[in-house]
Amino acid sequence: MKKHLHKLTMLMFSQKAYDRARSVYRVALLGTTIACCAIVPAFAADPLSAINSLSDFVFSIIKAVGLIIAGWGVVQFGMSIQSHDPSQRTQGILCLLGGLLIYFAKDVLDLITGG
Repeated sequence: MKKHLHKLTMLMFSQKAYDRARSVYRVALLGTTIACCAIVPAFAADPLSAINSLSDFVFSIIKAVGLIIAGWGVVQFGMSIQSHDPSQRTQGILCLLGGLLIYFAKDVLDLITGG
């Protein structure tokens, strides 16, 4: 065990390991410098349109999630009617209403902000 630890210590402090670490550092520094100098500006005609399209994409994903949750609420409500379970019926109604609220989140935000 002691011999193995001594070997590891010698490897860690050897000149060869130091040179290898220094060359890796130099390559990383050179790559970072090249990456920083090679930045090409993108001249977008309207930067606000890109943000608006991203916002529309995010809200469409939110609408899809809301629709899935509302659908699950309908399934729970239907299963509760079949099994005569009032707690599941309440859970289904809450899930349905929550899904519809998520589905119409953008419209609610537009109404609140006046936009």
